[in-house]
Amino acid sequence: MSQVCSVCGKSPSAGRNVSHSHRVTNRMFHPNIQKVSVVVNGSTKKMNVCTKCMKAGKVTRG
Repeated sequence: MSQVCSVCGKSPSAGRNVSHSHRVTNRMFHPNIQKVSVVVNGSTKKMNVCTKCMKAGKVTRG
């Protein structure tokens, strides 16, 4: 499944894990993407939407 939000375009971003002894390893931050039915122009469509967009009310479930 795609890891990009269809509404806001949020995608995975890179970062680092830093331990107490300051050993550094690379990691990825993934957005919480859900495949949901969304009402678009009066018809329902399956879209990949992040949970922040759903909580903010940017999409209408249907």
